[in-house]
Amino acid sequence: MPLGKKSSRGEAAPAIATGVELEKMRRRVRLSRLALFTAIAAGPVALAVAVTSGPATAEAAAPSRPAPVRTAAAAADPAGYAQVFLDAWLRSSADDVGSVQARLAQSLAPDVALPAPAAGAQSKLRSVTAVRSVQRNGDGWAVTVAAQYADSTVRYFTVPVTADRTGTSFAVAGVPGVVAALARATVPKSPYTVPLPSDSSLASTVGEFLGAYLTGTGEVDRYLAPGVKLTPVSPALYTTVTVGEVSAVEEAAAAGPVPADGTKVRVRVQAEARDEAGRWPLAYELALTARSGRWDVAALESGSVQGGGAR
Repeated sequence: MPLGKKSSRGEAAPAIATGVELEKMRRRVRLSRLALFTAIAAGPVALAVAVTSGPATAEAAAPSRPAPVRTAAAAADPAGYAQVFLDAWLRSSADDVGSVQARLAQSLAPDVALPAPAAGAQSKLRSVTAVRSVQRNGDGWAVTVAAQYADSTVRYFTVPVTADRTGTSFAVAGVPGVVAALARATVPKSPYTVPLPSDSSLASTVGEFLGAYLTGTGEVDRYLAPGVKLTPVSPALYTTVTVGEVSAVEEAAAAGPVPADGTKVRVRVQAEARDEAGRWPLAYELALTARSGRWDVAALESGSVQGGGAR
């Protein structure tokens, strides 16, 4: 056979093979399109299956999107709801279901029976205050509410409250129950164990600062560290302020002369404020910083400091 014919056949074989592979690819693409159109007609679930199960040659890279994150609603404390209910419930009477308080109590808890107090047999209710909330299993809460009467007696009630899953609505689940008073916690030992002399520069600075802060005498800013902003009490409540005991956490506060710049101390101040109505014992916790031979107030821990703290 001539060499020219052999060369022609050798060139034709790859061309035929290429044509076969191209036809296979076209067939796969047609099948993929058919499956995709069928899945669209069948619904979103079938569409997802078709896209994920199609041949590799027909897949297109989908842009990555962050999966939506769902967070459960934070549990809302129903203490205020229980407080409003108990106030209305204690002021209502089953003998007068048309009163404002009875209607309010029944609107908050339609299935809860009203009390029937005897006229004049009980001291007048002065105020109610929610003092403790405990979340039970599920959506149930137990809210302890203190009721104070005109004769200074205090009674504690527990109010069962149910909250919905979103924490946006509540319902009183049953009649309140009288419970014992809450136990008094042990007060931790104070960290302010270093007494300061009443004539020390730190005690003087604290006294002048509280005078400006509470009585409006002088400017508060002159006692503040750079960058600290603190608004004085307005209108001024007292006419005079007298500083009593001053104690610190750090020994540097009682070292005598003002220490090196940047030294930080924390102090607790016992003070007595006076006005036309009488004398009032007050206490404040302050953070101070040494600067240029003086003490600057860096933070009023007992109040709120805006624009900075200890620097």
